Amino acid sequence: MLDMQGVSILADYFILCNAESIPQFKAIVEEIEKQARAVGGHCLHIEGEPDSGWILLDYGVVVVHIFDPELRAYYKLEELWKAARTVVRIQ
Repeated sequence: MLDMQGVSILADYFILCNAESIPQFKAIVEEIEKQARAVGGHCLHIEGEPDSGWILLDYGVVVVHIFDPELRAYYKLEELWKAARTVVRIQ
């Protein structure tokens, strides 16, 4: 999770994660939506599809990027936004 405050006007936080398969993409999206609803959040916009290797969930202040590992390595968002503070990193 990257703290984007003061770095970008796009969102306060970016969450970046990997999915290894289409079922895993779907499971991650479903769980994020479930947890967001539980705290009163709702998704403003969804971009991408599991078979494209990338999905973006826009919750306003939080944007979630789910990548297949190859696309995540290609786009290198952590490097692109290196001025952002890493809040948490789980490997």
